[in-house]
Amino acid sequence: MKLNVTNGQITIDAADLGPLIGLDPALIPQKMRSGEITSRSETGIDEDAGRMRLIFYFDQKRIRLTCSEDGTVISTSTTPVGKPF
Repeated sequence: MKLNVTNGQITIDAADLGPLIGLDPALIPQKMRSGEITSRSETGIDEDAGRMRLIFYFDQKRIRLTCSEDGTVISTSTTPVGKPF
């Protein structure tokens, strides 16, 4: 899997994200607009320079994708997270 990196902005195709979070890809844009799926990105520094991380939160899960600077996914992880207060 490869993420799109343009001018420092990281994006993922809904067809790739859907299976990772257990949703039909067609529902991804709607759930992001409504705030049911949230995301953030991080850029590596020091020993992680040249790497980026894209993190999604949905349905008490955190999905983390770590990728190289060209967008190639190096690792993925899914972790349960508690319900926000």
